[in-house]
Amino acid sequence: MVRAAVLPAVGAPLEIAEISLPEPGPGQVRVRLAAAGVCHSDLSLSNGTMRVPVPAVLGHEGAGTVVSVGDGVTHVAPGDKVVLNWAPSCGSCHACGIGEVWLCADALTGAGRVHAAAADGTDLHPGLNVAAFADETVVAANCVLPVPDGVPLTDAALLGCAVLTGYGAVHNAARVREGESVVVFGAGGVGLATLQSARIAGAGPVIAVDVSPEKEELARRAGATEYVVASDTTAREIRALTGKRGADVAVECVGRAATIRAAWDSTRRGGRTVVVGIGGKDQQVTFHALELFHWGRTLSGCVYGNSDPAADLPVLADHIRAGRLDVSALVTERIALEGIPAAFENMLAGKGGRALVVF
Repeated sequence: MVRAAVLPAVGAPLEIAEISLPEPGPGQVRVRLAAAGVCHSDLSLSNGTMRVPVPAVLGHEGAGTVVSVGDGVTHVAPGDKVVLNWAPSCGSCHACGIGEVWLCADALTGAGRVHAAAADGTDLHPGLNVAAFADETVVAANCVLPVPDGVPLTDAALLGCAVLTGYGAVHNAARVREGESVVVFGAGGVGLATLQSARIAGAGPVIAVDVSPEKEELARRAGATEYVVASDTTAREIRALTGKRGADVAVECVGRAATIRAAWDSTRRGGRTVVVGIGGKDQQVTFHALELFHWGRTLSGCVYGNSDPAADLPVLADHIRAGRLDVSALVTERIALEGIPAAFENMLAGKGGRALVVF
């Protein structure tokens, strides 16, 4: 029996409960969690914006130590430190075959399996594959990657989503070049990672936009050279900070129609707008045909930072060891499992960066 944060139904409050977790079967790994980040995607699962089978153990951004492995697992062993990979690539679908592993057609099939049992015997599913909001979890072997040398285990938890997403948005999706201007909408965990990544890329100016004036210090520590409190005049302010042209690159980390539109309007003619935030189907964004022609901008989505975790984790580790990337700076509070509901409320209110569950 282990303690876990269980979503009993879409829209229901999380419950901290004892669950029965089986030993790993063939091709599976049991991991004792050291830390798990509370991501906006977990909130999206709980409110139904993203659909997965329920009841489920949430949490998809985590790291820990291998406790045991099932038959056929050879790339990790008990005692190894690992990062959880919530979107493992199958290696055989069309997307994987053309090198776009972040779009793997089978990445989330594991979310439908039976993961554990509640105290009353009810089957529980593993949220986004890995069920990281628990003392321990059992995952498919391709859902774990070794923690690179020199990366603290609690920091490694955030590599599994926030940092891979933010870094990938800058370096993989937008392909930011040195000297380009970048504006980042949203200064939560992913937004702060995006700001750090823009600084690493040599961008300038780097502009952060958020509804909360209180996040300015966090954003500037992450690499923002300018800070704009979101309003109806945001796009005009961005143009004023970028030679009246608009930013070369805008990265939207919120997932709302209004901020996607503001990011687009803040991008220069011929620039790139990258949408990282996950919005609901009710968030409709409209464009007219003439502006698409006139502005010549590129609008693109970004899944998991368009990253290949196996290839990108060592790159991130190099930045961490060199002091260019400060993962701990994304964390504004460290909590226990019981603190997750309050962390959800803080996200809804636009407060803080990343909340980190420490076990």
